[in-house]
Amino acid sequence: MNTNRCILHSDLNNFYASVEMLKDPALRTVPIAVTGSIKDRHGIVLAKNMLAKNAGVKTGEVLWQARKKCTGLVSVPADFPSYVRVSREVRKIYERYTDKIEPFGIDECWLDVTASRFLFGDGETIAETIREAVKKECGITVSVGVSWNKIFAKLASDMKKPDAVTVVSPKNYQQTAWKLPASDLLYVGKATARKLSFLGIATIGDLAKSDEGMLIQELGKWGKVLYDYANGCDSSPVMASGETREVKSVGNSLTCYRDLEEEDEIYMLFLLLADSVSARLMESDLGRARTVKIDVTDTDLARYGKQGKLDGATRNAKEIADCAMRLFRALETRGKPVRALGISVCEFSEAEQLDLFGRTDREDKLDRADEAIAKIREKYGNRAIKRATVMKDERLSEMDIKGGHVIHPEGHRGE
Repeated sequence: MNTNRCILHSDLNNFYASVEMLKDPALRTVPIAVTGSIKDRHGIVLAKNMLAKNAGVKTGEVLWQARKKCTGLVSVPADFPSYVRVSREVRKIYERYTDKIEPFGIDECWLDVTASRFLFGDGETIAETIREAVKKECGITVSVGVSWNKIFAKLASDMKKPDAVTVVSPKNYQQTAWKLPASDLLYVGKATARKLSFLGIATIGDLAKSDEGMLIQELGKWGKVLYDYANGCDSSPVMASGETREVKSVGNSLTCYRDLEEEDEIYMLFLLLADSVSARLMESDLGRARTVKIDVTDTDLARYGKQGKLDGATRNAKEIADCAMRLFRALETRGKPVRALGISVCEFSEAEQLDLFGRTDREDKLDRADEAIAKIREKYGNRAIKRATVMKDERLSEMDIKGGHVIHPEGHRGE
């Protein structure tokens, strides 16, 4: 592994809540929770300040649950324009030290300062300088992780909060990173953590010392990736400012205004989401998708998902929704009412291979129909033409989700 690089991961502490306290200093003395729209059932805690955190409030839980834990909790509606403005101010500080800055959400970034060490000192010194500048100039705090790769830099930034710098180096990573739970590793979500636990793997060190072949056998190619990550073998570059990464998937998700219990209700939401995904595919040059993935959140905020192949490459909304519904029915863990759904598509191809069953002609007809619908919506608005299926629920049919304005809690990563 290449240990000569110097990678930072910056994580703005309690970012949404910090910006709200910056706007209104009176909020510094009370526990606060930043939430989405309560009317549209986005009333979940997106962020909280330290007072709320100390009272047991957790990111991602429903507001009424948070208020049961913290009776004096003040709810503040999310103000995304302000968060974007402050994020840009912080970004300007990063740009003093490198042009290799890769965002990981609005509140997190990786920075490659390998070459910058000749001008500004070692990675820890640069991180401390950035931490002080953000606090002094922007009025908020940041935790910065320092390592030789992106995975351990991210891990380090999470180890000490708020307002701190943590170094995970080739000399200390076995004493620092390896003792942490395997679920702390980036991209190890609940589902993967459960699989690892079943294999007797509790810590990152357990994962690093596991048999690589066994991991591949049990987890597929993802087992190899996680094995490498746990051992610090991550050579992925930090994208320079202005660079664009290849688009590997297109998706959208939505928290419904009410819990969904019946399959026809769930299919309605899948159709709305598929319409959004289909429109974005038509606007892009990605071509047609071959794989659909669904994400489901139930009323206990448990998340699970599944992916599968389409019958053939497509960008048609109904075919995407139909595949999503098949995947939903095949889920083994479902049971509780559904609060939120997501659809994403991937594995793009520019054209469908000709076959003997007229599928290409059918796709052309579907394309023309979808393009006609898209033109009507572009001219008269996204609500101008609706599918009859979603008209069964007037409020659901009125939801305009084409733009993909989805509210996710801070720090929400992985499966």
